[in-house]
Order: sequence, then structure tokens, then C-alpha cells
Amino acid sequence: MVTINSDDPAYFGGYMNENYIQIAFALNLSKKQITKLAKNSFKSSFLPDSEKEKLINQVETYYQKN
Repeated sequence: MVTINSDDPAYFGGYMNENYIQIAFALNLSKKQITKLAKNSFKSSFLPDSEKEKLINQVETYYQKN
């Protein structure tokens, strides 16, 4: 499972939105692929399952509207 992460953003300047934008541009990712990466980040997190499901649903809702 692939995710996009930041590594010490205050030091390196790589914040999450910028990381997603740069990776999407560099790899020519589709909206569907970017959405999958966002969902993966929640699936692989240590959040409780109920919170994961809530956030994944929010990502899917955003994807469907945009």
C-alpha cells in the first residue's frame, strides 16, 4: 500500500498539500489515483476503525463532488 507523507515539514518545507501536488504532477496521476493515495493514508493509520471509515467516506464524498 502506497501513501504520501511529509518528513519534518518545518525543516524541509514539504507540507502535505504540496507533497500531493508535486507527486501528482511528477507522476501524472489521475484524480482517481490521488484519491486512492489519500484513502490509503487513512487505511494504514493507527486511527480506530470507526474514524478511518469516517475519513475515507469524506475523501470519497469530496472525490464524487469534484
